[in-house]
Amino acid sequence: MDQLAVAPPVTRMRPGTGRARAQTSARVLVVDDDRAILRTMDVNLRARGYDVLAAASGREALALAARGHPDVVVLDLGLPDVDGVEVIAGLRGWTTMPIIVLSARADEAEKVAALDAGANDYVTKPFGIAEFVSRLRVALRVAKVGEEAPVLETADFTLDLPAKRALRDGRDLRLTAIEWQIVEFLARNPGRLITHGQLLERVWGLTDTKNNYVRVYLSSIRRKLEPDPARPRYFLTEPRSGIRFDPGSGPAQAAAARTESRAISLRSRRAARSRLRQATDGVTATYADAGASACGEDAQHASVTKS
Repeated sequence: MDQLAVAPPVTRMRPGTGRARAQTSARVLVVDDDRAILRTMDVNLRARGYDVLAAASGREALALAARGHPDVVVLDLGLPDVDGVEVIAGLRGWTTMPIIVLSARADEAEKVAALDAGANDYVTKPFGIAEFVSRLRVALRVAKVGEEAPVLETADFTLDLPAKRALRDGRDLRLTAIEWQIVEFLARNPGRLITHGQLLERVWGLTDTKNNYVRVYLSSIRRKLEPDPARPRYFLTEPRSGIRFDPGSGPAQAAAARTESRAISLRSRRAARSRLRQATDGVTATYADAGASACGEDAQHASVTKS
């Protein structure tokens, strides 16, 4: 596995030029030995404004990661030369950039192995491109959050990691010591899927995963921090995989999103009313035509009767 580790390059240069590449879009390294998948990802990601690098083997992926400086890696596990988990370990030897596994392997043990090796997310094939791109955006967003100051501000609460405080509207939210350890561990790995085993080992020092400690404490954390504990926005559970903390947008972005949502809702209502009017006008016209036709038939009937 040691031979897979690639030393990080010193400068961030565009291959073949003497200038650093412009930071206008995120660069995605897609690693898959299926050429059809590579073409599909290339077309769909470029259409959405991403810069795409492609690799068909593990060693090519490690070389491109060092040379091309991607912002995120999309990695298949079933590669022809090196297993994808080893590629993850090789990347994690020098970089913290997000790694999204995209694999047909749906077994829970395979998912846990990839996540424990350092993957941030796991998507199973076949997949929908819309959901995948959404996960890609989350991975890039939380990576940016992780680079910023260790005070995470969401639309509903603030986590001051150095001070070990959770606040809402400037008021402290009371978390127990264990609750804070869970929240802090998740918050320091935003967007990354954390397995129950990782939490049990980090917080309780346990290796036996056959208990409900995480479920019980996570339920309490949601009651204290989530706006709607029954439909969590921040502390997300993925069945048979783990837990993810998604800080989402800050208050300003959240307010903008709410304004946009209201505008979309208003446009939708106006469109619905317009369609209703059109339908009503159509029905009225139909009845009018039917009435006129009936009158014509009556008149014709009367004429025939007289004759």
